[in-house]
Amino acid sequence: METTLKALIADQAGARPAIGATGRDWLSYDALRGLTNEVAASLNAMGIDANDRVAIVLPNGPEMATAFVTVAQAATTAPLNPAYREDEYAFYLDDLKAKALLVADDYDGPAFAAATKLGMSVIRLSVPEGAAAGYFTLSSDMSGDASRAPNADNIALILHTSGTTSRPKIVPLLQSNVAASAQHIRDSLALTSEDRCMNVMPLFHIHGLLAAVCASLAAGGSIFCTPGFNALNFFTMMDEAAPTWYTAVPTMHQAILSRADRNADTIAKHPLRFLRSSSASLPAQVMVQLQDTFDAPVIEGYGMTEAAHQMASNPLPPRAQKPGAVGVEAGPKVRIADETENQLIHGTGEVVISGPNVTPGYESNPDANAKNFFEADGARWFRTGDQGAFDDDGYLHLTGRLKEIINRGGEKISPLEVDGVLLDHPDVAQVVTFALPHPKLGEEVAAAVVLKESSAATEKDIRAFAAERMADFKVPRKVIIMDEIPKGATGKMQRIGLAEKLGLVEKA
Repeated sequence: METTLKALIADQAGARPAIGATGRDWLSYDALRGLTNEVAASLNAMGIDANDRVAIVLPNGPEMATAFVTVAQAATTAPLNPAYREDEYAFYLDDLKAKALLVADDYDGPAFAAATKLGMSVIRLSVPEGAAAGYFTLSSDMSGDASRAPNADNIALILHTSGTTSRPKIVPLLQSNVAASAQHIRDSLALTSEDRCMNVMPLFHIHGLLAAVCASLAAGGSIFCTPGFNALNFFTMMDEAAPTWYTAVPTMHQAILSRADRNADTIAKHPLRFLRSSSASLPAQVMVQLQDTFDAPVIEGYGMTEAAHQMASNPLPPRAQKPGAVGVEAGPKVRIADETENQLIHGTGEVVISGPNVTPGYESNPDANAKNFFEADGARWFRTGDQGAFDDDGYLHLTGRLKEIINRGGEKISPLEVDGVLLDHPDVAQVVTFALPHPKLGEEVAAAVVLKESSAATEKDIRAFAAERMADFKVPRKVIIMDEIPKGATGKMQRIGLAEKLGLVEKA
């Protein structure tokens, strides 16, 4: 098994297409390797090497894909959501201890403003006219002399994950973690050089980076990089890309289905080998509808950032794809542990994993590491925070969420982070953010608020306040103004089950 990103693509046939995009020539594997060498030389001349962190803020597309792949072969990448506000960028850039921020040559948005205030160096990415998809050059005012290339134990990718603490946790993923996960996904999907993925996933997220990009490259396949998901042009992109598969979150699949009937000709013209779904639970009815519409198997996978994405996956035919199951073990060992004791059990409990794709631990967070990792049966296990059980065929079924993280269509949101923003509102005395069940997204963000005496603030006021300070997906869609927030026996405000307590959903 290869243990670095560089080794992962070193032997792929040179003339084969690697990266594509609408209206652009394909970038070959030889050209991708050449770009990798140019990027390493540019970064080294800026004084950046394996131990340095480069934050990347770019729109979805071929340059975001190649920037991640090439920078990660020379330094540590930290992709950030282009939808963040300046305050969020300031937090993440500072927390990551990034040495530089990489942005498009004409970008002067909130990430640039945050980096400037922090005194951080900025690297500009330029695309020469007529360049193949994903080709770029780098420039900056930095200078230095660095040369050390990453090895298997260096960090390739660093991401924040929202936790049940107010401060998001930093997840470092080593070169060996990323390489292992790419190979796990490649093998579970039986990807080959004949496969082409049409990527619609955001490339600041582990799902798109690993499943769409890295797994395809590990197989010598190609990736057609769209500007992001858009149901209105999905089938136009599909017609140009001629993919053999795509991977998406359930809400994207549902939007695609809503326009499938009028695009039956495109579906027939470009038969898919399979479709993949991950990052949130896929409703069984949607899985069946997708299979019927595309006449192809739907492979639901189960992943998370700490596992460099994939942990379990429904297998390809002739084995069954079970609606409602997240599949069989697909890379790491997957077991069930007691939810409080550090021991493996049979039956229902907390899903735990162990394998070469699993992060060595959260950065600078010994409490979280003590809580989430344990040794048992000769292996080191990571607690996923999900509850589940295996059926007699070895398929994993998730039965509930142990953590309070809100999972909005695959975007994970820390309720305490939202609490902190809302409590900055001058009229808010108390707040508890919680998950509100949603038929398409799985969960939506809601908040119960107690106002200060004599305040006349409205739900609209509070949502507008939040919208100025947080990315749109974190802003509560429902704010309930109350005289008092229900509390548990110990006096704590309880998030779990709050939507039910407030009469916002029917009791099961």
